[in-house]
Amino acid sequence: MPARDFILANTKLLPVPLVPEIKLHLAEESLPIWQKTEEELKASNIPPPYWAFAWAGGQALARYILDHAGLVAGRRVLDLGSGSGLAAIAAAKAHAAAVTAAEIDALAIAAIALNAEANGVNVTTTERDLLAEAEVAAEVLLVGDLFYERPLAERTLAYCELARAQHAQVLVGDPQRSYFPRHRFEPLAEYAVPVTRELEDAEIKRTSVWRLT
Repeated sequence: MPARDFILANTKLLPVPLVPEIKLHLAEESLPIWQKTEEELKASNIPPPYWAFAWAGGQALARYILDHAGLVAGRRVLDLGSGSGLAAIAAAKAHAAAVTAAEIDALAIAAIALNAEANGVNVTTTERDLLAEAEVAAEVLLVGDLFYERPLAERTLAYCELARAQHAQVLVGDPQRSYFPRHRFEPLAEYAVPVTRELEDAEIKRTSVWRLT
């Protein structure tokens, strides 16, 4: 089954709780889509379907961008580990000059394209592992919920610092996951983000938007 058809068959187009201006193709339960991902696509070692959920960090980041559109308006924006494309779509709605959503998961790339289409915006996608590159081709770097594993968190922080050294503004949405380097960031705003207890430890996740100092 093509990725686009799989996403349409296993998700619903729903408004994002903290950002109802944006609708995403979302899964209503985690376990069924997790199982179907490998079964129906007849493939193994497919990444977990992070793209099928509106994670707390992405919701907070999207809300902040829409409420402070001047941060991205007219600028080139890169959404790292974009997942569903939520933050990228928010940047496009806030009139960024160009928006790129980076994801190494091919299903996520398909989901981002569908979600951008559903919201009437243009988002370019790339499957390149940008964390392995030495240049950040953006004026604003967005990072939502990427500090949940130590190796990934370390690589993400290094890339954030690279972006800052190249004069990009770095904005992160994160509820202080296990490996979030709090000492390297300053908080800009905090939100009570509606999430699902099936994925998180609560129905409301206190989540902040941070700026790399």
